[in-house]
Formats: sequence, structure tokens, C-alpha cells
Amino acid sequence: MTLLFPSLDVDHDAPAVQVGEVVLSRAELMGAAATVAGRVAGAGAVAVHAEASMATVVSVVGCLLAGVPAVPVPPDSGPRERGHILRDSRAELLLGSPDWEDLPVPVVPVDPAARTASPEAMTGGQRRSDQAALILYTSGTTGAPKGVMVPAAAIAADLDALAEAWAWTPDDTLVHGLPLFHVHGLVLGVLGALRVGSRLVHTVRPTPTAYAAAGGSLYFGVPTVWSRVCDDPDSARVLAAARLLVSGSAALPTPILARLATLTGSAPIERYGMTETLITTSSRADGERRAGWVGAALKGVRTRLVDDETGAALPADGQSIGELQIQGPTLFGGYLGRPDVTDASFTADGWFRTGDAAVIAPDGHHRIVGRRSTDLIKSGGYRIGAGEVEAALLAHPQVREAAVVGLPDDDLGQRIAAFVVAPDLISGGRSSRSAAVDLTDFVARKLSVHKRPREIHFVSELPRNPMGKVRKSALTP
Repeated sequence: MTLLFPSLDVDHDAPAVQVGEVVLSRAELMGAAATVAGRVAGAGAVAVHAEASMATVVSVVGCLLAGVPAVPVPPDSGPRERGHILRDSRAELLLGSPDWEDLPVPVVPVDPAARTASPEAMTGGQRRSDQAALILYTSGTTGAPKGVMVPAAAIAADLDALAEAWAWTPDDTLVHGLPLFHVHGLVLGVLGALRVGSRLVHTVRPTPTAYAAAGGSLYFGVPTVWSRVCDDPDSARVLAAARLLVSGSAALPTPILARLATLTGSAPIERYGMTETLITTSSRADGERRAGWVGAALKGVRTRLVDDETGAALPADGQSIGELQIQGPTLFGGYLGRPDVTDASFTADGWFRTGDAAVIAPDGHHRIVGRRSTDLIKSGGYRIGAGEVEAALLAHPQVREAAVVGLPDDDLGQRIAAFVVAPDLISGGRSSRSAAVDLTDFVARKLSVHKRPREIHFVSELPRNPMGKVRKSALTP
């Protein structure tokens, strides 16, 4: 049918995708998506209100069938964030039914019950192999989010490599409740199931009871999800019937891995990737599950470590720490409208600079040590740019200075902590607690809710070096 959705030897009339209580067969899904494809054909890009719904699945698949780049917009995004995404992507339409106001593009509702005959005739338009199939927005360490152009060929290569590593087949039932606007939930969790031909059950929210009730053989989750599953032992024990549990988007704390292994009888596997690279390393379904390690490079992917100071290659000795750099078919096609930033993200010899520090063992297993910068926070499976949160805080009229860091958190991995200079906000006998609540709500109205600070500390000044740069390492509660 298309590069991403080949014709498969599966029952096209059997239940294929379930989101909440809505269930579609593969034939019904493709018929609904073909209706969307006819509506968006010829557009330069189309945004999708990426809530956890069947309409989102139909919208994204419809764009892919039409050869039109889909731009998922987080449903909890604030007006500044979604306005930037819609304008920067030059989306011509917004598919879905959001309750947002003052949108710069027309809104087109999507009906999963609609059908257009002969979806097999769709060919993905005249898309070049390097043209974006998805434009995914990711927060950098400073400034507004950048649009990452992800080609269909990269998605196909990545999903095929993961299917091989995880022994993922049409006989599986994949279960997850992850958001549908990033790589983990959308690319792996929806497009992966459709490409492989396995059934997908999306639980809308990734609660332990919903996971237990779904009866899957393959489960996706982030560390926060697995932590909460462990806190519900009865639900966790039900997952013992699953073939494979997969954790990603942030490092899985060793105590959670151990508890999950005890409760389910099987340790989860971990994998590593970025929006710009998709998934590049993973433990295998039939391989060792080593706590703190994210497996070996997938088929077709090459990795190397480079010394920060000298630029020299470092050995895969299990001890040397360097910047992880990547080559392979899963790489993105560049940052939308940012050729200078794209060029700077690659080395002179064509390797992508991940910005992550890592160790590679002699057997090829990788361990991610952390960001080379302190300004990218991983919280609850999300990657959050500190600079974006700082900019939102500084938009408050009574905030003079702000610095945001990630602090260790047993549940979230990292929690967002803000250090704020705002003497007028806490003057006149007002409590710091009350001011912190108001400031947190202020940020949540401007950005995605998951980007709000979990704690705010009011300080008289921020520690700075002689050049005036904030010393974030000196910020402690």
C-alpha cells in the first residue's frame, strides 16, 4: 500500500486498533484514513490535535497515506507553544476537535466512522524518500521548540530493526497508554503496530489497572509508568503473562527494574533514542537484560564515542565516557527552517551529535550517563528544555530572574525545579507557597502541563560565574 503500511498477510477485518472503547479493524482504519487523505491531499503540512483518541490515529495515518507531513500538537500545549508549532510548521489545517481559541489555521473535525473505498490505491503521494512524513517538535535547551523532520524511510527502517530485535510479529497484542505526539507513543506505539500487523490496544491513560485488563503480549511504558505498576502488585502480577515489557524515554531506575522483575517474573528491556534519531540501541528479546544499559546498536545503526575536548574517538571499553554520535538510516532529515542548526548538529564526517554522554562496553552494550548539558530534563518520559520553562517564568511581570534544573525523583526520574528571583511576588506578607502555586499555574497556561515546575524556590539572587552565566550546579533546594 505505502512504504510505511505494506500489504500484510493478516485478517484485515479482525480488530486491529483499539483506543479506549473505540475499536477498528485494519480495513475500517484505512477506510477512515483514506477519507482524511482525500481532505488533506496537496497540503504542505497538516497539524493534528494529538489527543489520545482514535481520531488522532486516523488523522496521522490519513496524512501519511496522502504523502502530507503530519504535525502532532500536544493536547495540553499552552497558547504560546501551539501557536509556535502551527506557525513554524506552516500547517494549513488542524485535524481534530480541540477547544482552543484564536487558532491561525482552519479546524477540520475527523470522524473515525467515515469511509472512503479502495484505500489500497493510496500511494503516499509523490513523496521523496527524504521528505518528512512527520514533523515532531522537541524542546531544545534554549529558545522555542524546533521541528524535527522525520522521513518515512527512517521510520520504516527503525520499526523493522525493532521488530527484529524484539521478535515483534502479527501474533502480538501491543498495549500502551503513552501520548500520541512523540516517538515512543506515536511512531513505535501506533505506526509500529500497523507496520508489523500486530493488534494495538491504547489504554488512553497508562494506569496499572488498564494495563492489566488489556491482556497484551507486548507492553510499552516509561519509568514513571513502571514505577506506578510496581506500586500496584496485583496489576503487576497480571503482566507476568506478557511476552515482553519495554521501557524507554528515560533511564529505568535499578530498584524499579528489580521490583518489576520480581512481580512479573521477567525484567523489562530498555532502549535508547531521540526524536532526531528515532530508536538506535536496544536490548533484545532473546538477549541479556542488563540494569542501567540500553542494549546494542540496532541493525544498520553505527555508534561511536568522541572525547569532548580533543574530538578523538574513544574505545568501547565499558569505562571511557564520551559524547555518543550516530550514523544510520534512522536519522532525521533536519530541523525545519533551521539549516544552520542542522549543520551544527552533525560532525564534518557526517555523524549526528546526540549531546548525550555514554559508555560502550566491549560487547556493544551502551550505557547513557546523562546530558552533556544540564539543560535538558527528562521527567515522566518527557524531554523538557529548561530554557523554554525559564522563558515562560520570565514572562510573568513580577519575575526578575529564573533558572530551571532537573532534580532526582523516584517517580518521575527528574522533577522540574525552578529557582526564581521575584521579591514583589512574595511581598506584603504573602506566603511563598501561595506564590509558588500561582507561578506554577502561570507556566502551565503557557506551556504543556507536564512542563510546569514541580517545585519553586524563591531566592534573593542566582549564583553566577564571572561571565554572568548562572551556575546551575550551585542551585540546591
